[in-house]
Amino acid sequence: MKAAICTRYGFPDVLHITEVPRPVPKSNDLLIKVYASAVHSGDRRMRSLDVPLLGKLPMRLAVGFKRPRQPILGVVLAGEVVEVGQDVKQFQVGDRVHALTGFGFGGYAEYACVPEKRCIAKMPQYASYTEAVCLPFGGTTSLHFFRKLQIDQMKTILIYGASGAVGTAAVQIAKAKGLQVTAVCSGRNAERVKALGADHVIDYTKDGYDGLLLKYDAVFDASGKINKTQAKRHVKQNGAFASAAGQGVARERKEDLHYLNELFEAGRFKAVIDHIYSLDEIVEAHRYVDTGQKFGNVVVLIANE
Repeated sequence: MKAAICTRYGFPDVLHITEVPRPVPKSNDLLIKVYASAVHSGDRRMRSLDVPLLGKLPMRLAVGFKRPRQPILGVVLAGEVVEVGQDVKQFQVGDRVHALTGFGFGGYAEYACVPEKRCIAKMPQYASYTEAVCLPFGGTTSLHFFRKLQIDQMKTILIYGASGAVGTAAVQIAKAKGLQVTAVCSGRNAERVKALGADHVIDYTKDGYDGLLLKYDAVFDASGKINKTQAKRHVKQNGAFASAAGQGVARERKEDLHYLNELFEAGRFKAVIDHIYSLDEIVEAHRYVDTGQKFGNVVVLIANE
């Protein structure tokens, strides 16, 4: 099968298209024909080893010293089940699924094996593969940190970095939960973030933007844009702050993926796609994401639907 492999740590050109053996599913695995994947922060960090200096050695020991031990990156995928292991109970051949693969990666290939116990679910009924692959990463990350914030008990939220994969998901989920949302992003993305449901949008590129912010029940940093000290200035007494950067890896839960599917099917959650690249364009896709200018998700099309 065709796959993009990461030959060493570094810039996007360490990724190469090659032929590799098709994976063989274990007893609890699904073999999935992959139609779409995406480029997310987990893929970027693994490719570039973009972690703090003191964390590079532990990271290398954990995932591979000179190159990733799993050379096929891709933390999300959407596709069709073509084979199931003998112990698989909840899925069958022909199911259209989307999944988070976590440190198993594997999305940048024509086929991938995903254990049934992972964060995998049938796709929303009317979603395309390119739409479905946009739900797992940003959506489950937002839900993980929203639980830390206990936003179900809150009325207002400030979301920094509201234009990325996590930020665009966070805005939509917060609105679905009935919160008043103030979003911070660049001015060029303001109207698109407002179209996702944000009640107020603040342009961080303008001088003095911080003075336009009030105090909120919850403050969520979706992309590592601010530090805790900055954020605390805008948290109400008894409020809470959480950051998707530097506060651990988001826990992947199947029930979160089911909840996101329900929102999508109800028209309350949109798949936000910036660019769609082919697998052959994987280097260009990573270069674009490295610019930090993407809006929502950058999708990698593995096969035509």
